[in-house]
Amino acid sequence: MIKSILVPVRGDGMVATVLGHAAELAKKHNAKVDVVHCRAQAHDLMPPGLSLNDFARKVMMEQAAELANRQEDHLRGILRRLSRDFGLTDKPISGGFANCTFSEKEGRMADVVKQAGRLADLIVLPKPQRERNLGQSSLKSALYGAGRPVLVCPGQLLPDETFAEHVAIGWNGSLPASRAVASSLDIVRYAKRVSIVTDGKLQPHGPTVEELINYYATRGINAEVVKFSGQEPSKALLATSKDIKASLLVIGAYSHSHETEMLFGGNTGRIVDNTEMPLLMAH
Repeated sequence: MIKSILVPVRGDGMVATVLGHAAELAKKHNAKVDVVHCRAQAHDLMPPGLSLNDFARKVMMEQAAELANRQEDHLRGILRRLSRDFGLTDKPISGGFANCTFSEKEGRMADVVKQAGRLADLIVLPKPQRERNLGQSSLKSALYGAGRPVLVCPGQLLPDETFAEHVAIGWNGSLPASRAVASSLDIVRYAKRVSIVTDGKLQPHGPTVEELINYYATRGINAEVVKFSGQEPSKALLATSKDIKASLLVIGAYSHSHETEMLFGGNTGRIVDNTEMPLLMAH
């Protein structure tokens, strides 16, 4: 059951995207959205390698702390407005807990995700921005450090009424793919259409497509099979999911280690880099 959704945020301009997607799921599942502001520590805001005397360092630390306070106050105002816009409340509502809480934790976002995410049912993160070196460590921390399923929201995309109504399942029979299927089961139950998207190349000894169809069928879910082909599986999977008008893609994340995929390239990294639709990932 999805009852607790973690939304870690910072001043990167992606608050509306992640909160909007979290709110849509929270209202469907009567869940609570826990927004955590990842506040940078004052010493992390100091210019690296700068030599200062004690007085100058003290002044700069105080200025950094004051800046962080102003950023937090500004973000709280934005979150209050967005919560109302997205239909969330700061108090439990009748029939469930489609509400939003706000707290602050000091530290790097990746560390906050690891600490706060382990008891969350879902972690919502913005799509990593490789060109700015933002978000890669947070995604890794959510999947490996917290061990929770992650909803990755691309760009400035805001969800509409079609979000998660047609769910595409990227299937190759791997352990991460099977965990993604299990982690997304509550979301899939609410979908109007479920498509198993596969190129037919399954990992040895992994469950077949037919077995996945039966898995869903025993849970009252009717799934269709959509096959794709291409020399670049990641590109073909994304293109096929877009062609069938899926609004959420579920995939297993990093069959190899995250470091190996980052170093040598891998399907997961290419999917994350190039997706234009939300991804639900599990490792």
